[in-house]
Amino acid sequence: MGKLLVRTFIKNYEDTGNPEVRKKYGMLAGGFGIFCNIMLSILKIIIGIISGAFSIVGDAVNNMSDAASSIITLISFKISGKPADKEHPYGHGRLEYMSGFIVAVLVLAIALNLLKESIVHIIKKTPINVSLVTIIILSCTILVKLYMSIFYMYISRTIKSTAMRVTAVDSRSDCICTSVALISVLVMLIFKVNIDGYAGAIVALFVIKSGLEGAKDTTALLLGEGPDEETKEKIMEVSSEYPEIMDVHDLRVHDYGPGRTFASMHVEVDADLGMMKAHDIVDSIERRIVKEGLVSELTIHVDPVDANDDFTASLKKNVVKKLKGISNIISMHDFRVIRKGESIERVIFDITVPYDFSIPDDELMEKVKKIVEELPGEPEADLFIDKVL
Repeated sequence: MGKLLVRTFIKNYEDTGNPEVRKKYGMLAGGFGIFCNIMLSILKIIIGIISGAFSIVGDAVNNMSDAASSIITLISFKISGKPADKEHPYGHGRLEYMSGFIVAVLVLAIALNLLKESIVHIIKKTPINVSLVTIIILSCTILVKLYMSIFYMYISRTIKSTAMRVTAVDSRSDCICTSVALISVLVMLIFKVNIDGYAGAIVALFVIKSGLEGAKDTTALLLGEGPDEETKEKIMEVSSEYPEIMDVHDLRVHDYGPGRTFASMHVEVDADLGMMKAHDIVDSIERRIVKEGLVSELTIHVDPVDANDDFTASLKKNVVKKLKGISNIISMHDFRVIRKGESIERVIFDITVPYDFSIPDDELMEKVKKIVEELPGEPEADLFIDKVL
């Protein structure tokens, strides 16, 4: 049914890289969520007030917050689909991530209030009055929420939307929340034991967990994540198909929202290749990677390497060997030697280590400088520490 809705309301639904199509996906999901959550919320408020079951009322409030979240999602997709302008040259795509964060914060705020009220109900032992009709209605709402979760996850995977994934997870948590309320009702009907306050507290804890997970995902995107391994491997794979490319490093990917990823990287080529030939090669790589949809835009910096300089190659090999003596996970790139007459004046290169490398940067720099200064002529070391994932 999800695919049917998409095909019915979205023209060119397969062109998910198009910001306009993405916007329509988001608006469809938002409209669908608003309608369903408002209906569910009204229904649960009615049966919650009639029965006096706070766990059901709390679940209704949770659904109402979902409706508000859907409104935020709807607005964010509409705005994030706007093209780039003078004030926002990289587009408005991050508004989608911001909406996901707002949704998560909203969910957390509601959940904390639910937890507080549940504790009050446990202390006061508020009586409830439930029936078979309550069970039937709650069971139907669980099925509706389950379908909503499946629908949101389908859209999330289709357009690679974090905001939609957060909403899908939240809908799945809602199924668990309503199930807890349902169990509370069943216990009251069968055993005449009132566990409504405890059920409300469990519902609140589930919602808190959902909100924290959503906040974590969207915050990571807003702060800036590194490229995922699949994208990184594919970019390296495409580059390695060109025999003129000797090495690839310094890959950086900047995410300005879904479908708006800008990347840069360095490639090493033989200095004798020639400027025009090198330009043609990197231009071809840039176009291929963008055409394959790995990033929206790619800029490649060319590092010329003198492949015929045996002295520099030997020196580099010696330095690499000594770097491995510090740690096997250290590597290097952009190795250059500046000469003054017959002597070596300066050695330049980047040291590559992971972000969680055990040796502090200052200490590592001193160790590597010592290695360079022990080379013939005691050259000056011009070093840069390059952190990688």
